[in-house]
Amino acid sequence: MRAVPVVIGIITTLAVTPCALVSQRKPASAPISVVETSLADLRTALEQKRITSREIVLQYLSRIATYEDKLNAVITVNPQALAIADSLDRERAAGRIRGPLHGIPIALKDNIQTTEMATSGGALAFADLMPNYDATVTRNLKAAGAIIIAKTQLTELANWTATGMPGNYTGLTGYGMNPWDPRRDPRDATFDGRPVMNTGGSSSGVGTNVSFWAGNVGTETSGSILSPAQQNFLVGIKPTVGRVSRYGVIPITADQDTPGPMTRTVRDAAIMLGALEGTMPDANDAATKVCTPPPRNDYTAFLGADKLKGARIGIPRAFFYEPTVPPAGGSSTPRGGLNAAQKTAMDEVIAVLKAQGAVIVDPADIPSVVEPVPANNFLNWNPCSGLEQAKGRDADCSIAFKYGMKRDFNAWLALLGDRAPVKSLLGLRQWNIAHQRAGAIKYGQALLDISDEMDVQADRVRYEADRRKDILLSATNGIDAAMKAHQLDALLFPGASSANIGARPGYPTITVPYALLPVAQGQGAQAFPDGFSPRPAPFGVSFTASACGEPTLVGLAYAFEQATNKRVRPPLFP
Repeated sequence: MRAVPVVIGIITTLAVTPCALVSQRKPASAPISVVETSLADLRTALEQKRITSREIVLQYLSRIATYEDKLNAVITVNPQALAIADSLDRERAAGRIRGPLHGIPIALKDNIQTTEMATSGGALAFADLMPNYDATVTRNLKAAGAIIIAKTQLTELANWTATGMPGNYTGLTGYGMNPWDPRRDPRDATFDGRPVMNTGGSSSGVGTNVSFWAGNVGTETSGSILSPAQQNFLVGIKPTVGRVSRYGVIPITADQDTPGPMTRTVRDAAIMLGALEGTMPDANDAATKVCTPPPRNDYTAFLGADKLKGARIGIPRAFFYEPTVPPAGGSSTPRGGLNAAQKTAMDEVIAVLKAQGAVIVDPADIPSVVEPVPANNFLNWNPCSGLEQAKGRDADCSIAFKYGMKRDFNAWLALLGDRAPVKSLLGLRQWNIAHQRAGAIKYGQALLDISDEMDVQADRVRYEADRRKDILLSATNGIDAAMKAHQLDALLFPGASSANIGARPGYPTITVPYALLPVAQGQGAQAFPDGFSPRPAPFGVSFTASACGEPTLVGLAYAFEQATNKRVRPPLFP
């Protein structure tokens, strides 16, 4: 069910359907536009009866109908959205307020289950999958009063299908486009329809960026909330794994998967995080016992423009800011580091933090990143990815991703019962091969292949050893070691560069918009054709902490946001 036809149908129906609820709005109130209006401000307008939920939904649907054909941000629009809004308006009129999102439209990444819409994961095989139960995050959002208005575009199966597949591409709906430069890539090597500016990780922040809804829920295994938030000039919170339940979310690996909010402001992200978390641990997800929710699930209690004063912020220079040569017997080519424009931006950011009273510890290098023993250096230890790291060729990489995918994907399919269109990862691979002519695996399925070769029983010892090493290098001798050595409140990373090291132990990060930076014209095969100039790309900063550090991070991110106020909307989508 594609977005634009559904939206046009809903709006057409409204032409002959009177709205009995408009009278709830004060006649003399000034018109309220949803464009760039925060969730918090929409909530205030609803409380003051200056707008109804129906009117909010109508404005969002109108924007989807106007711009969706240029962006492909939506997989499905909820055909019940207006009926739900009417019901919530009636509840509000009767004095019943469910929670902090009452009557506010929110979108879900299409790997998060709802019983109202299909949950496809962007895969052709799951195009018509109507789940038999809501994901816990869906239930929590509804309990908080949210209207689930749509399911968003994503990278197929959260980007664990094929190597070389562009971000925000699915066999079901094609390519998602970035509002900051919604043109196709004109270069010969990548002229297959993909966007010239990537939308980020496997979640999509596109619809939130252009005000199709107030906020959206993404999921991250390694970068898929932080990266699209950065690329769309949004705030993204990647929570501690277990802070938000994964039950009812198509998995990659439970070791690292987590849902999280993407919004235009830190306050909105804090409101959404509290709603997503819920008030009690989820019996279907044991990891939800790891972190204790704040009182009343209210993360806005940690907001404050003065939260940077006295905060100790570490600067992990090696690799994340400055190019670094890993200790190995091979290439001496430096890795990582920033380009000139990014370096200038981060120098400005550090100056802002100092001006706000933060104590900057520079450098605060991560021990495992500067470790001289090659086998103990984080930069030499990455997840196995691609056929070149299939079984028998994977001694120098972590099998945690590909093992976890086989284990957890098959378990998820089993929970669907008779509604599952395939019964195993093997069944999905076979289905994809049988439906190649329909576009099932345009970029192949190498990641599914290397996952399915795992034997959940026979490979468990190797998996557990690799998982221990992941934690040792990313946490014990990584983030935790740097935090403890310098008594830090957070580490500051450029862009979404903390994604890999933060994701392995399941640690929290918040990214905040900061600048629009020039994109290089490129050289050789990467050069853009004469006459084509790439538009500036969003660039943000990320605050990372150890497990359950969200309250501190929310405060730091908010204070930085208030001191800089850099978020602007894409000019092509007014």
